[in-house]
Amino acid sequence: MLVDGKWSDNWQPVQKADEKGRFVRQVSGFRNWITPDGSAGPTGEGGFPAEAGRYRLYVAFICPWASRTLMARKLKGLEDVIPVTIVNPTIGDQGWQFGGYDGADEDPLFGFKYLHQLYTKADPHYTGRATVPVLWDMKRNVMVNNESADILRMLDTAFEGLVPSDVRLFPADLADEIEALSPRIYDDLNNGVYKAGFASSQEAHDEAVAGVFDMLDALEDRLTGDYLLGDHLTEVDIRAFVTLIRFDAAYHGLFKANRRQIADYPRLQAYMERIYHLPGIKDTVNMDHITRGYYSIKALNPKGIRPEGPAHITALLDSVGGR
Repeated sequence: MLVDGKWSDNWQPVQKADEKGRFVRQVSGFRNWITPDGSAGPTGEGGFPAEAGRYRLYVAFICPWASRTLMARKLKGLEDVIPVTIVNPTIGDQGWQFGGYDGADEDPLFGFKYLHQLYTKADPHYTGRATVPVLWDMKRNVMVNNESADILRMLDTAFEGLVPSDVRLFPADLADEIEALSPRIYDDLNNGVYKAGFASSQEAHDEAVAGVFDMLDALEDRLTGDYLLGDHLTEVDIRAFVTLIRFDAAYHGLFKANRRQIADYPRLQAYMERIYHLPGIKDTVNMDHITRGYYSIKALNPKGIRPEGPAHITALLDSVGGR
């Protein structure tokens, strides 16, 4: 991680643990918002108006948080408005790096080798981990935001004046339900699999796994329509999908969340497939990057050996020419 702008030690998957060995995730540090007129958003400072070609999104296909911003960009038709840079799926000793793998990009702005260099470009005294996604302002050369939940919201509305869309991921009439369900999905499922995989005690692992499968059971029971809130795709579906699509290929084995697979949940499996088949979504899922990235985490898999399957995920990707 970075300490006062200097790289201090080799990258480690566990950022912080509490007294019971529970994995604790870092809080995002850049929280400005792009808005239609450049006024300040819910957090941070103003000065970031929606403009085509001004902002760049840095992501990793392996990362579910980054991938949900890719999904929003696709669903909102913003591909020509916000260019994307994909980092290398293998997390090396200095964290995320550019280039060096099929489908990974070199840094087009500064020629940096590591993502952490972009962080010190934004703040020469930054202390913390260099995470994805990053939303970068190419006009002012500053980091706008590195919190995926914020980016998801701003992509939903900020660019409507440039690219009108019928898709609304945070509709007003479902706002209360989304606000109630999103934290539960995050804590028990999205971050729950990480709490299981990176637990440093049996107690912490068992607690996390119980939460993961309680949430999967609850989502299976909840799915009576096409999506979690009925027949309208919202951001909670994006939040759920990014974990579901990675679950059987990575979290079930590597993170030891192996009570059941998503394939054992008929409604969740069908739901995951339904979202994957939406136009453009397959372009946000790169299973080669996902498995390469997760199974390269030395603390969990020292030899870097990754499994071939599972077959049902391969079949799903092949059904629409995915990767």
